[in-house]
Amino acid sequence: MPEPQSSVASSGSVDRLRNAFGGVLCTFTLLLIGVLAFSIRLFSVIKYESVIHEFDPYFNYRVTQFLSKNGIYEFWNWFDDRTWYPLGRVIGGTVYPGLTLTAGTIWWLLNSLNIPLSVETVCVFTAPIFSVNASWATYLLTKETKDPGAGLMAATILAMVPSYISRSVAGSYDNEAVAIFALIFTFYLYVKTLNTGSLFYATLNALSYFYMVCSWGGYTFIINLIPMHVLLCIVTGRYSSRLYIAYAPLIVLGTLLAALVPVVGFNAVMTSEHFASFLVFIILHVVALGYYIKGLLTPRLFKVAMTFVITVGLAVCFAVAAILVALIASSPTKGWSGRSLSLLDPTYASKYIPIIASVSEHQPPTWPSYFMDINVLAFLVPAGIISCFLPLSDASSFLVLYLVTSVYFSGVMVRLMLVLAPAACILSGIALSEAFGVLTRSMKFQRPTLDDGSSTAGDGSSDTPTNSEMVSKEKPSKKNRKKDRDSEGSSPVDHRTEEKLLVLPCGPSAVGIMLLIILSGFYVVHCVWAAAEAYSAPSIVLTSRSHDGFHVFDDFREAYGWLRHNTDVDDKVASWWDYGYQTTAMANRTVIVDNNTWNNTHIATVGTAMASPEKAAWEIFNSLDVKYVLVIFGGLIGYPSDDINKFLWMVRIGGGVFPQIKEADYLKDGNYRVDAHGTPTMLNSLMYKLCYYRFVETDGKGYDRVRRYEIGKKHFKLTHFEEVFTTHHWMVRIYKLKPQKNRVRGKLKFKSSSKTSSMRKTGGKKSPWQ
Repeated sequence: MPEPQSSVASSGSVDRLRNAFGGVLCTFTLLLIGVLAFSIRLFSVIKYESVIHEFDPYFNYRVTQFLSKNGIYEFWNWFDDRTWYPLGRVIGGTVYPGLTLTAGTIWWLLNSLNIPLSVETVCVFTAPIFSVNASWATYLLTKETKDPGAGLMAATILAMVPSYISRSVAGSYDNEAVAIFALIFTFYLYVKTLNTGSLFYATLNALSYFYMVCSWGGYTFIINLIPMHVLLCIVTGRYSSRLYIAYAPLIVLGTLLAALVPVVGFNAVMTSEHFASFLVFIILHVVALGYYIKGLLTPRLFKVAMTFVITVGLAVCFAVAAILVALIASSPTKGWSGRSLSLLDPTYASKYIPIIASVSEHQPPTWPSYFMDINVLAFLVPAGIISCFLPLSDASSFLVLYLVTSVYFSGVMVRLMLVLAPAACILSGIALSEAFGVLTRSMKFQRPTLDDGSSTAGDGSSDTPTNSEMVSKEKPSKKNRKKDRDSEGSSPVDHRTEEKLLVLPCGPSAVGIMLLIILSGFYVVHCVWAAAEAYSAPSIVLTSRSHDGFHVFDDFREAYGWLRHNTDVDDKVASWWDYGYQTTAMANRTVIVDNNTWNNTHIATVGTAMASPEKAAWEIFNSLDVKYVLVIFGGLIGYPSDDINKFLWMVRIGGGVFPQIKEADYLKDGNYRVDAHGTPTMLNSLMYKLCYYRFVETDGKGYDRVRRYEIGKKHFKLTHFEEVFTTHHWMVRIYKLKPQKNRVRGKLKFKSSSKTSSMRKTGGKKSPWQ
């Protein structure tokens, strides 16, 4: 007896030591993954400087500055009179505050610890910090679904995936910087609750969903995906109390919390994006009631009761559906937002809402963009789907459903490649983990030295049972004797058979491991290149490399600096809506429209002015109290994202509100041209004149390097606008509205003659009141 006890004690200590070492190694690996996720996003700071990127982040930065300076209560009540003049904007009720509150809290904590970092520095590094959190959340989600090995693999892949890097480099201070972490963490807590049935995790899930609602409008993806999974489980007969606990608290508590966010408010219960969750909520309770009744009644009474429950349930569903239809019937979009309709019908935006279709990130992606953003993961995802079905569980079915829906939405909008990235990384991590496990196990089992030892050890272990086995076999019950004999005889055979099925020849196993390592190496090289070259350049500072060296184009900050130092504080600046946030944040001047795009009529007014002749455009801008007009022009240096290339969208948006603007008037035989073959309407529009004014003086020909031909109208003068500033590379041009001209001479003569006649009638004396 002492020998078995000593062997059990030694094996237990070995297992404890192995688990402890595995935990330490896993923790250390997660720390390395965090360092990788943070450091790979610093290329923008290393190669350029610590600066905010793109357009929307400048508004978020400005709001964070206001929050850190004035406090939370002033933030909620802030009316911004420097945007959307003369309408203004209530900031606290029209923004998703999650990003701003997160960065403001980080700044406050650092300053409380006497770490004096500026608000801009905190904003620049918020996205890399939360990419670390997103990688760790990916590990937790994959571990809960499969195993820790797959979790580490998925976290490593997500830390480097280009699709996520594009929105989380240092300086990319946008809502997605924190929203992707909230998305993954919410999914993890849902799966955790689904596996454990814990009400504690269900409450945490609702709180995580609340943070997601505060951070990004993409929270509607969560509140539709989870109900779809619950309905799938019910239809496939996988209902359980754990499913009820995972879903019901999320809908009740999550909806109440979501309604507390000012920008959401009653939309959490009044818009069509949320109706599916309420319908599934009702269905879940009907099913739960059916299972509860089944445990109380006999089969005969159960059939009668189920008939009654189904009848009442259908009546309630129809009544709720009728109420919802009555509520949304008055809306032309049936309660759906424009962006949601664009996802359900990819042609909707191009037909009815050109302002949504004009945004480049709302366009459908091309096949090369998939290879650019997820690279080799596109080939590993199918293997991950197969692994999720072996065996199929509630958690693995959720991952498959997540992947399928995100693939569809990413195919509609290139921006939603960001939502696809976590699903692709998780399934690819599962596929790589399973593949490495099978191949390394095959090589391990086929080593000749280990085969002999393992067989000897196996014989010895079968001859000397452990103490627990001896105790359990002393007095087996009569009911379980047959089961014990069957399990003793069948389980070793089944286990060996399974091992043989999973064992591959040694040569192919080695080749497979080498191919997977090479494939992973290609992925790492591509991700580092994408982080360093493709996604690190800030749009505010442009660079190019040619035969004569490296060039930096800092025209945007040059123009905004000129506006800040050479114009009055109350001057209004008109430009296309793309540059509104930057103008307000960097030049501190009032703008007519900006990137919020909440008022289509206001944007259409600016588009109409740009598409109109000079005099008509002056009248429109003068009615809006505009003093300066800013246009972006890339014809000199070859910058393609200028206002001439965006001009047709201005025409379409303006024509959607003002019928006198027709797109056909700006096209020659269906082609958009600004050369000698351009239409007179195009060559006389304000946008053409502001971009190409004095352009012929640069080379004597007026050759446009973006359109690649000479412009049509070269020599002309401006009558209602005057050029006040053009940047060094002609990228930004600023014009000032000329003051209103004096009255024409004929009217002055008429008035003077009338005054003379009146003076004669009054004896030549002038009235003191005239």
